[in-house]
Amino acid sequence: MKKSLKILAVLSCLVLVVTLFAACGGNGGNDTTAPAGSEAAPQDLSAMTLDELKAQLTTASDGKLTVATSPDFAPYEFYALDENGTPQLAGFDMDLAKLIADKLGLELEVIPMDFDGTIAELGAKKVDIGLAGYSPDPDREGMMNFSEIYYTGGQSFVTVNAKAEEITSMEVANKADYQIGAQVGSIQVKLAKENTPDAEIVELAKVTDIIAELLAGKLDGAFIETAVAESYQKNYPELKIVSDVPYDQEGSVVGVNKDNAVLLAAVNLIIKDALADGTIDDFVAQANEKAAGATYEGLLDENGAVTTEAASE
Repeated sequence: MKKSLKILAVLSCLVLVVTLFAACGGNGGNDTTAPAGSEAAPQDLSAMTLDELKAQLTTASDGKLTVATSPDFAPYEFYALDENGTPQLAGFDMDLAKLIADKLGLELEVIPMDFDGTIAELGAKKVDIGLAGYSPDPDREGMMNFSEIYYTGGQSFVTVNAKAEEITSMEVANKADYQIGAQVGSIQVKLAKENTPDAEIVELAKVTDIIAELLAGKLDGAFIETAVAESYQKNYPELKIVSDVPYDQEGSVVGVNKDNAVLLAAVNLIIKDALADGTIDDFVAQANEKAAGATYEGLLDENGAVTTEAASE
C-alpha cells in the first residue's frame, strides 16, 4: 500500500511540473518575449510615408528643428539687407531648412557659425541638421549622414582680372610663389591640394575673407564652389572664373545627425518632392536674385548687426 502511495505521489509531481512548463513557456504560453540574443527586424524607413515618419521623429530639442549654417556662402546662405540695412538670413539652403521644418511641423532654429563649426556640431550631435553647401565628401561620413543630392553645382578656380593674363589655368598656378586660397574644412582645401600642390595653400575661415584677400592682391587664386563664385562675381566684377575643377562628389546634400535615421528618411522624402514639383528650382532662382542685391556674408556682431562697410551692394 505504501509503495502504491509513493508511486502516486511521484506521478502527481510529474504532472505538476509538466503543467507549470506548459503554462510558462513555449508558443502556447502568454510570454511573448523574444529569445535571448534575438533582435527585432529593422524597420524599412524608406517605405514609410512622411506622416508615419513624423510619428516616430525625435529631435535635439523637442518641437524644434535645429540647423547649423555658415552664412558666408551666397546663394546658399547669406544675409540679405533691406533698405534699412537690417540683415535677414537668406539663400536656398535657408529656404530648404524652412521647408523641412514646416513639413515636419517643427519650429525652425538656425544657428549661424563658421563652416568648420557646422561639421563639428553635427559630429557632436548637438544639432539636427547642417545646411552649409555640403558636398557628400567621404571624409565627412564619420560626422554626419548625407541626404540625397538636392542641388547639382560644380567647383571653380578663380583669380582677379588683374592676374587673369598671368594665371590662365590651375596648372599655371601650381607654383611655389603663388598663394591659393580655400575655406577651412571645405572640400575646396582638398581640391587646392590636389590641383595646386606646389603652391602655398592658404586656408581662411570665411569665403568673404578669401574674396577680400583676392581683391587686395594677397591671394593669387582660390578654389570656390561655382554658384558661390558666380554670385560673388556679380558683386565684384574684378573676379575672374578661370576654369571648372573636376570633382567626383559634385552636388549638395543636407548633413543629418548620425543618430537620427528617421529624420534622414523624412528629409529625403521632402527633397524628392521638392525636386519633382520645382520647389528647389524656385528657391535657387529667388536666392540668386537676393544675392545680387545688398548682402552681408559672415557672422553678425553681439547685437545682431553689421556695419555698412561690411555690406556689399
